Amino acid sequence: MKSELKLAFQYEMAAAKKLYQQANYSKSFYHLERAHILGQSFTIPHTQSHWWMLKLGYKRSSIREVLGQIARILASIIFSRVWVPKGNTGGTNVSPVKPMPIPEDLAKYLK
Repeated sequence: MKSELKLAFQYEMAAAKKLYQQANYSKSFYHLERAHILGQSFTIPHTQSHWWMLKLGYKRSSIREVLGQIARILASIIFSRVWVPKGNTGGTNVSPVKPMPIPEDLAKYLK
């Protein structure tokens, strides 16, 4: 992972974790989605973003999110280096195979 991309991923994860600790789960999830977009081509960051989404699903008592994230964690371990749907935000509110537009401010890190 290039240093600029790594720093951007770490920034999004740090923001997500801080908001998680403050029980601001909606904003935390927003940053996890951004981290997912940045890290999805790398096994460990990809899996890490799904792990935190799983934790949020548990905190929100969302069975759908918990079960969906378990499946996505397994898929992230297997497929991160093979194929990922670019721009996908990683939550269970979207298809796990649907490519999505990449936010402009994140696109510069993914070139």
